[in-house]
Amino acid sequence: MMSVEEHELVKQLKAGEEEAFGHLLDVYGRRLYNFARRMCRHDEDARDVVQETLLALVRALHAYRGEGSLQAWLFHVAANACRKMRRRGKFEPEQEFSVEAFFPAGEEQNREIPDPASNPEERLLRIELNAALEDAIAALPTKYRSVLLLRDVEHLSTEETARALGLTPQTVKTRLHRARLFLRERLAPYLAMRRERTIPDPEG
Repeated sequence: MMSVEEHELVKQLKAGEEEAFGHLLDVYGRRLYNFARRMCRHDEDARDVVQETLLALVRALHAYRGEGSLQAWLFHVAANACRKMRRRGKFEPEQEFSVEAFFPAGEEQNREIPDPASNPEERLLRIELNAALEDAIAALPTKYRSVLLLRDVEHLSTEETARALGLTPQTVKTRLHRARLFLRERLAPYLAMRRERTIPDPEG
């Protein structure tokens, strides 16, 4: 169901209020672009996805009933646009690998990101970790990457993510669990280096 803010925004858009579309861009434009950029991996394709998503909303406004949240609807359209681009060969194919090989059965782990660095060495490690994180996200197959981005980056609920991607809530939970384990595996060397630097020297 739409939030009060979303309901008011849709109402203003339907009424043709000029400021409403600008507010829509302010609230969702950058989020949609970041999602599409990580899914498509190209700036131009990400801009195309955002444009297609917003145009789809404008075209569908007259029939939009607000049965689900507006953000879930927008990310649903954006995810579909990314899938259509991939089918058309619009951006590079994914590297094939076995995701399951990185997922120990029955192990629940959360992604750990260190606090902002306070010295040059820590700042460098932070930069390297961020780059490794982006590479790890890009390495995830689409079905895992889309769930991770919507849940952990855009902070959609499990139900909203399921609605946006046309999945069951349980499938969302399973894919998110596997994606997080994969990221933790990929980031383990950087996290280990940070822990080593934060453990006091017993002789110091």
